[in-house]
Amino acid sequence: MKYLFIIFTLFLIIKNDKAFSNVLPNDMFSASEVIELQMSALQTNSISNNAGIYQCWLFAHPENKKYTGPFSNFKNMIANTSYRILLDSKKFKTNLLSKVNNVIKFSVEVDAFDNKRYKLIWVLEKAKINDKCVNCWMTTSVTQPQYIGQLN
Repeated sequence: MKYLFIIFTLFLIIKNDKAFSNVLPNDMFSASEVIELQMSALQTNSISNNAGIYQCWLFAHPENKKYTGPFSNFKNMIANTSYRILLDSKKFKTNLLSKVNNVIKFSVEVDAFDNKRYKLIWVLEKAKINDKCVNCWMTTSVTQPQYIGQLN
């Protein structure tokens, strides 16, 4: 029965992109896990429902959302600007740059769909948004992608 449940869960994740949108911010995620979750969601985003972009937006810090606006604005920012390289990327790698109190910075290298490598700085801060997210990591900013080379 346990294996049947696992297979069914994997089927839902593969067949129903909305399953990715059910992960909400909470205190159990580390900062690096939040980036992994956001980047993985963007890698597997479905154009039909933008569940990956929505999943990423769920982990945007409330201060970040003041600038990006509602989900429709965030979706357009990701899909129609230089951040487009985050969608359907081949792979990504994170590297901790600094951690000072409740602010943490990572370098993220992305091997994009266009066979080019880009680098971004991803900044996360602690936030309180509800009872399950009293001290959780959320993204406050991401720099514009910087081209760093062609992939072989």
